[in-house]
Amino acid sequence: MKSIFALVMSALLLAGCNHSPKNKKEKTPPPVPPQQAVVIPSFNGDSAYHYVAEQVAFGPRVPGSEAHKKCAAYLASNLERFGASVQQQAFQMRAYNGKILDGINIIGTINPEANRRILLSAHWDSRPYADQDSDEAKHRQPIDGANDGASGVGVLLECARAMQQTLPEVGVDIILFDLEDYGPPKDQPQKESDGEFWGLGSQYWANNPHVFDYRAVYGILLDMVGAQDAVFPMERFSLYYAPHIVKKVWSKAQNMGYESYFPQQEGTYINDDHLYVNKYANIPMIDIIHQDMASVNGTFFDHWHTMEDNITTIDKSTLRVVGEVLMAVIYE
Repeated sequence: MKSIFALVMSALLLAGCNHSPKNKKEKTPPPVPPQQAVVIPSFNGDSAYHYVAEQVAFGPRVPGSEAHKKCAAYLASNLERFGASVQQQAFQMRAYNGKILDGINIIGTINPEANRRILLSAHWDSRPYADQDSDEAKHRQPIDGANDGASGVGVLLECARAMQQTLPEVGVDIILFDLEDYGPPKDQPQKESDGEFWGLGSQYWANNPHVFDYRAVYGILLDMVGAQDAVFPMERFSLYYAPHIVKKVWSKAQNMGYESYFPQQEGTYINDDHLYVNKYANIPMIDIIHQDMASVNGTFFDHWHTMEDNITTIDKSTLRVVGEVLMAVIYE
């Protein structure tokens, strides 16, 4: 009996050992959840145009003027209306002629809890001198600055309104710089140090940021972004300090079908607010700026620093293209 029992047990054990694992029910891995499409809020070119027109309606936003004061209040009020936390950074800087100027940088913070931040900026003051006008009698008259000033601000206000609908994952700081365009007039004797008298508001902020040890992953400056058929070659300081951001923005524009606005060609070096943010704040920042070497002034759009830089120069389609590219970059 002992032998039979042993044989039976051996057979059972052998059967157990020979049980094929393929007879076991295999576990099916859980399905991979579909990747959620990024929802980019709609940018409205008509709305951006409206914000440009409202700035211009105040008159030239020259420091010390009533128009300058009213426009500052308007910009701060709109950023607050669009959900941003707003600071007004009052400061003083010395102009090329020794005059002490009072300026206000207007800062709107969106999604303040986010650690990863993007800096967007434009200058909101307008040139006190139409020193590029064909009529020399107008060279000391202030300009409307519809394209050179108000256009970039209008795009950023519309971005703020759109972002209120769906907050981006990143934090966004919109800084509207003052005293960018108070450099020496054309008829002044030109000195090598004249460059330091442009971009006074960005120089002040870069050395005195609104938040201690402020950091942003990158920055984008808008300047002269509203003219019809505008072209934005890759500005040279941008390529030097932040080539990866230039590539990101221009590639995005090309993918969106806007290569005629954002051509794969290099422009020239422009002394603009982004230069001081790069140099003093060490934040990689690029400049989206209209450059036209075939224009009457040889660098910018035809009406640059003339009395003709008024609301008639502004094209809604150009504002929309720049705004859509900017929103796509922020939300990617």
